[in-house]
Amino acid sequence: MGWDPVWETVYRSRPWGQYPGEDVIRFVQRNFAQAPDRAQVRLLEVGSGAGANLWFIAREGFCAHGVERSETAVRLTLERLDRECPDWRAAGGQVNVGDMARLPYPDACFDAVLDVVAVCYSTFDEARKIYGELARVTKPGGRLFSRTFARGCWGEGSGTQAGRDMWTCAEGPLAGLGATRFTGEADVPRLFEAWDVERVERMSLTEEDRQKEIRHLLVYAAKPIGGRV
Repeated sequence: MGWDPVWETVYRSRPWGQYPGEDVIRFVQRNFAQAPDRAQVRLLEVGSGAGANLWFIAREGFCAHGVERSETAVRLTLERLDRECPDWRAAGGQVNVGDMARLPYPDACFDAVLDVVAVCYSTFDEARKIYGELARVTKPGGRLFSRTFARGCWGEGSGTQAGRDMWTCAEGPLAGLGATRFTGEADVPRLFEAWDVERVERMSLTEEDRQKEIRHLLVYAAKPIGGRV
């Protein structure tokens, strides 16, 4: 998968979020809070960044796995998990530098996979392949959560067009972060064709005295039992 090295610069030069979003917390808790042995619940985040979501997953006692292309981000994640979640490795957790389109895991080994504004930095065709790869490593009936920037988000249409629905944004919070793809709801069935999409929600917030809007789509899906025909 193509990867913009701007992210290595970003993780080296600026502090990153330390805590997970409420949507991630709700997804994990709703699906797995009642597990009799949380250490047996294997959760994978791709594009895991500096590890805020993995920190939450590990602190809650789940087996946390992450794949991230930035070596700096992986180092920051490992340092934090080792410092604040001392048992996470004993539970089988791993965080690796790697390509989310070519995951270093066998088939059907995760209970859920998470994409938190990570796959949206891939082209449309790359994203379809990535979501297919995420389905490969997920158990039948396992879950997927994806948060992605939505059409109409602040920054879309500014700067330089970099592909289908992709912009190297010249304004807003996405400026300076490379090419970002904005997803419309009509694109969801094609992007997530390897999954049974259960629901698509919208999330937004405003900035600049409510003159600018940051829009997300939240996609909740399950891996088909028995596979696609």
